[in-house]
Amino acid sequence: QVALVESGGGLVQVGDSLRLSCTASGDTFSKYSLAWFRQAPGTEREYVASINRNGGSAHHADSMKGRFTISRDNYKNTLFLQMNDLNPGDTAVYYCAARPTGGLYSYEAAYVHWGQGTQVTVSS
Repeated sequence: QVALVESGGGLVQVGDSLRLSCTASGDTFSKYSLAWFRQAPGTEREYVASINRNGGSAHHADSMKGRFTISRDNYKNTLFLQMNDLNPGDTAVYYCAARPTGGLYSYEAAYVHWGQGTQVTVSS
């Protein structure tokens, strides 16, 4: 099964950009549809974006369209989340998730494998 490790989080200022990465190992990366979720303190985990197995199709949560972009590099076994124009409401732990079939899904139960998360803090 695949193992996922997120990186790239940190402390940034309002309006800054950040790119998160999620590196996979242990299985054929291109078998998996992937997604990003996030969880702020005291809230439920929230869907951010998803991407299909070959990267040709992606979906973003309405609240993040135009600021966040999901992408993947199947040669490098890596998933990305480019985040622009960050604001304090984006402060959360960001998780990548994988499911060993196709399709784009916005709910947690659709995903089998999860990373440990990376913290993003946006300071005003």
